[in-house]
Amino acid sequence: MSASRRSGTTDELGPDEPEPAGSDLLAALLDGMDAALCAFDADGVVTHWNREAERILGWSAAEAVGRRGFAGWAVRTADAEEVEARLLSVMEAPGRQVHEFALLTKDGGRVLVRTQSAAVRGADGKPAGVYCAFSEVHAQIDLERSIALSEALFEDASWGVVLVDADLRPAVVNAHAARALGIGRTAVLGRPLGELLSQGVEELESALTHVLAEGAPPAPAEMWVSVRSAEGEKRRCWRSGFVRLASPLAEEPVPLGVGWLFQDVTEAKHTEQEANLLRFRANQLHRAARAAAECEDPGEAATVHLDFALAGFADHALIDRVATGWSAGDDDGPVRLVRAVTTPAGAPGPSLLTGKAGLPVRYAEGHPALQCVERAGSVRASSGESTPERKREWATARQWPPDSVHALCAVLRSRGRTLGVVTFLRGAGRSQFERTDATYAEDVAVRIATALDLEGLAART
Repeated sequence: MSASRRSGTTDELGPDEPEPAGSDLLAALLDGMDAALCAFDADGVVTHWNREAERILGWSAAEAVGRRGFAGWAVRTADAEEVEARLLSVMEAPGRQVHEFALLTKDGGRVLVRTQSAAVRGADGKPAGVYCAFSEVHAQIDLERSIALSEALFEDASWGVVLVDADLRPAVVNAHAARALGIGRTAVLGRPLGELLSQGVEELESALTHVLAEGAPPAPAEMWVSVRSAEGEKRRCWRSGFVRLASPLAEEPVPLGVGWLFQDVTEAKHTEQEANLLRFRANQLHRAARAAAECEDPGEAATVHLDFALAGFADHALIDRVATGWSAGDDDGPVRLVRAVTTPAGAPGPSLLTGKAGLPVRYAEGHPALQCVERAGSVRASSGESTPERKREWATARQWPPDSVHALCAVLRSRGRTLGVVTFLRGAGRSQFERTDATYAEDVAVRIATALDLEGLAART
C-alpha cells in the first residue's frame, strides 16, 4: 500500500508515475499526531484517516477513506444526518467549531468524542472540504483539567509553586512564591538558589537533588530558610512538598526538573515552639517544687530550684543575697551583695552553696545585679562586643564566667523585702534573653526567695 493510502489520501497515481515526495511527509505527519484526524471533501466523502482515528474507533484507513459521511458505520443511522450537518456547516462559518458526538467503534461499541472542525479552502479561496480532529472526551477532559490546574497553581494558588530545572534553578514561579522570595516573577528565573536564600539553601538543594534521582519523598518537609531581601534577611519556615517532573513524550522518563510546592508556616511553628517551651518550663517548675519539698535545709531547696531552672534555659547561674543590715530604700550607702550560690565553673553538677563564708562581691557601679536590686525588677544585658577577646573582657569585668555573653537578673523578694538577686547567664551559642525568659526567671526567683526567707527565719529561731 502506498504512503498516500496508509495516510488515507484518495489521490491515485499511474503505474509509471512516481509518488510525490510530499506524500511520505504528509503520511508521517498524519500518523504521528496524538489526536485522531479525518477529513471530508465538499461532498462529505472521507479523504483522510490517521492511525489515532483507527486506534480509537477500530476502522482502518482502507476501510474509512472513500465512504460518504459516517452513516451506518461510524455513527448510528438515526444520528448520521445531524452529525453530518454539524460537521459540514463549518464550511460556511468562520474559525473552528467544537462538538461532541457519540461515534461507533468497529466492534459495535460507542465512544463519546470531542471534535474540533474547520473548513479547508481551495486555491480559489472557496470551501473545498472539512478537516476534523477528535479525541475521546475523557482524555480531552483530563488534558483540560491538567492545563486548568497548572494555570490555577501559577496564578491563584495560596501557596508557593516553583518549577526547578535539572540545574536547580527556578524555571517558573507563581505570584505567591515570588512574594515569599521577595523578588519579581521574572527576576527570579534562572538564578541560583544561593542568590535568593542565605541560609537553608544546602538543605533545599539536597532535597531537590534527591527528588531528581529517587522521586518524591513520602511526606512534606519543614525547612528553615533565610530569605535575602532589601530589608535584610528574614527567617522563615516553609513546609515543602516535591514532585519529579518527567516528559510524557519520551520513551523513557526524562527528568524535566522538580515541582516544589511550599507554604509559610513560620507563625504556626513559633506558636508551637512557644507552647512546647511553656509546657516544658511549667513541668520543670512542678518537678522542682516536688524535689525542693523533700529538702530539710531551705538553702538546699533554693539550689534545687536553681538547678531545675537551668535545664534548657541558661549555662550558668548565681544567687547573690543582700548583705545584712541593708534594705531597699536605704540612703546610707550602695547595695551590698554577698555570693550565696553558684553553679560549678567546670564540669556540670549541682549548684554550690557559698554563702557561709559571707564574702561580698564587689560589683562596679551600674552592674546589672545592682540595678536589679535597686529597681526591684528584672534586668537583661548582652555583650555588644564583636571579638571573643572583648567578650571575655566584658564578662570578666562583671565577675561572671568568661564565656558569658547574655545575662538576665531577677530580683528575690519575699514578704515585701528584697533578699537578693538571681543571675542567669548564657554563652555565645545561645540567643539573648527575651521578655518571656524574664517571666520564667521571675517565677523561679519567687520560689528561690521563699526558700531563702525560710532559711533566714530558721536561723533566727
